[in-house]
Amino acid sequence: MKLKEKYIQISLVIITVMMTILRFLLNEKGRVNPDSINYLRFAHVFPVIDNTTTPAGYPVSIKLLTYFGLDEFWSSKAVGIFALLFIVFFAWKKNFYLKESIIICSLFSFLSIFSFTMSEALILPFVMILLYVAHLTITEKLPKWKAVFYISLTLILLYNIRYSSLFIIGGTGLFGLIFRRKKYGSAFIFSGAIGLAFVVLFKIIYIDYFNEDYLKDSLIIGLYPTSKLLPELFQGLMTSFNPFIHIADPNGGKINYAIYGIGFLNMMMMVYVLIKNKLNDTEIYYTVLGISGIICSYFVQYFYPVNALDYRLLAPFILGLWLVYFNKLFEIFGTKVYLIGILSLCSGMLFTWLSRGNYLENRKNAADFLKNEKLDKASLKFYIIEEKDLEKVQIAEIISTVNSDISLTTKPSDTLQKTTLTVHKVLQKIKIDKNKYQ
Repeated sequence: MKLKEKYIQISLVIITVMMTILRFLLNEKGRVNPDSINYLRFAHVFPVIDNTTTPAGYPVSIKLLTYFGLDEFWSSKAVGIFALLFIVFFAWKKNFYLKESIIICSLFSFLSIFSFTMSEALILPFVMILLYVAHLTITEKLPKWKAVFYISLTLILLYNIRYSSLFIIGGTGLFGLIFRRKKYGSAFIFSGAIGLAFVVLFKIIYIDYFNEDYLKDSLIIGLYPTSKLLPELFQGLMTSFNPFIHIADPNGGKINYAIYGIGFLNMMMMVYVLIKNKLNDTEIYYTVLGISGIICSYFVQYFYPVNALDYRLLAPFILGLWLVYFNKLFEIFGTKVYLIGILSLCSGMLFTWLSRGNYLENRKNAADFLKNEKLDKASLKFYIIEEKDLEKVQIAEIISTVNSDISLTTKPSDTLQKTTLTVHKVLQKIKIDKNKYQ
C-alpha cells in the first residue's frame, strides 16, 4: 500500500505540473490580468521603483529569473511552477503534511494560482514555511528567541510579497495572546509585534518616500455597501472551498447553484470535521490564521479598494485550513482522499479545454505586430476608457506578455502619440483568438 501510495503521489505531482502549464497555454492571454501588467512592468524597469501599489517581492523574483534568458512573462510562469514544486519538496523534505500538500496543489483553484501571473503564486511557499516554523515553535523544537527570529523574518518576507500579509501578522499576534500562558505564547506575541513594527517602518521609509499620499488617496470610508460585500463574501467562500471548480458564471444561471452548493457542502463538512476532531495547538494556529484572515479581508473592503473576495485572495489564509482538513480526512478515509485531487484535476482539465484559447498564437500575432510597428522595444501606453471593459483590456494584457514595458492610460490626448496603442490600432492589424466563455 505504501508503494502504491508513493506512485499515486508522484503521478499527481507530475500531472499537476503539466496541468499548470496547460492552464496558461490554453488561455488566450496566458493567465494575466491588469494587475499582471503592473507586475511585469515593475520587473522590467527594476531597480527603478515603478509604483508602491504592490511590494517589490514578486516583481524582483521575476526580474531574477530574467537573468537566465527568460522574458518577464515566462519568468512569472517559472516562479509559479517553482512555487508549486517547492511546496511539495519542502513538505517531503521536512515530513510535514506531504500527502495533504500534494492534494492541495492538485486542487484546480490552487493550480490556477500557480499558473497566474500574480503574487499569490510566490506567497504560498512562504506561508508554508511560516506554518512549519510555527509548528516547531508550538511543539517546543525551537528555542524561544530562535522561534521569534524565524517567525518574524518569515512574516516580514510575506509582507514584502503582499500587503494583505498584515492580516497574517495580526493573526500570529492574536494567537500568541490567546495562548499567552503557554511557553510558546510570548514567541508569537513578540513576532507579531516585530511584524507590525516593520509594517510601520515600511510605510515611513518606503511608501512615504515614493508616494506620501498613498494611504490618504487609497483609504475611502464607506467604499462599498454591505448589500454588495456580503453576497460577494458568500460567493468567494463557496468558490474558495469548492475543491473542483472555483469560477462561477458572472451572468448567473443554474450552473452556479451546483458550484456554490458543492462549495457550501464542503465548507460545512470542513467545519464539522474540525469541530468533531479535537485540534492540537498547531492546528488551532492554522485555524486562527484562516478565520482572522477571512474576517479582515472582508472588513478592509469597507475603506480600501480591493477586488471581490475569491479563491485567489483568500488562498494564503486558508492554506492552513486545507492542511488540517485533509489531514483529518486521511485519518478517516485513508488513501481514498487522493480521489479528491484526481477529480479536481479532471474537472480542471474539462474547464480548461472548454474555455480554451490559443495563447501562443496570440503571442506570435502580438509579437509580429509590435516588431512591424517597431514598438517591440519601446515604452508603450494602451488607451482604454475604463478597466472594466475587459475585452479591450485583454488586448493590452496580451501585448504586455510580449513587451512588458506597457502601462494603461485613460487620457484621450495620449492616443496622438505613436507609442500609445488603442484597440482599433491593434485589431486592424491582427486577429485575437478568444474563447467562447468571455
